[in-house]
Amino acid sequence: MNMNDKSYARYVEARAPRSPILKNCMWAFLVGGGICLFAEGVGQILRRVFGMNEENSGTAVAVLLVFIAVLLTALGLFERIAKFAGGGTLVPITGFANAVASPAIDSRSEGFVLGVGAKIFTVAGPVLLYGTAAGTLYGLIYWLSGIFL
Repeated sequence: MNMNDKSYARYVEARAPRSPILKNCMWAFLVGGGICLFAEGVGQILRRVFGMNEENSGTAVAVLLVFIAVLLTALGLFERIAKFAGGGTLVPITGFANAVASPAIDSRSEGFVLGVGAKIFTVAGPVLLYGTAAGTLYGLIYWLSGIFL
């Protein structure tokens, strides 16, 4: 079968399953919103019941969300939830925790140094690298603008 690019594109489009975009967006919104609602509820409990200030309760909630995301990743449940909820699980801190924990868990059989240590930042490494570089560049520009303006 000899196809050109256009006929191949038509062939693929005719046979590819349609994605239920509206349904996927709804689930992503509900799950992501549920994660945020859970976090806000825990924060409110920490502030009202345990008397924490806003900064300390925010830190505690962030640690709890990271712990839960890593635990769900280790148990193989985060991937199931992500398949169902799509982008809703990528609420920044839970998605980042999964991105760090998943390669580490997958490579634990290779040992702590060559497995976990070497692969833990394979997904998150570029985010850390370029985020740090962009923050440094922004800080330098901000500092220089204060000197010259």
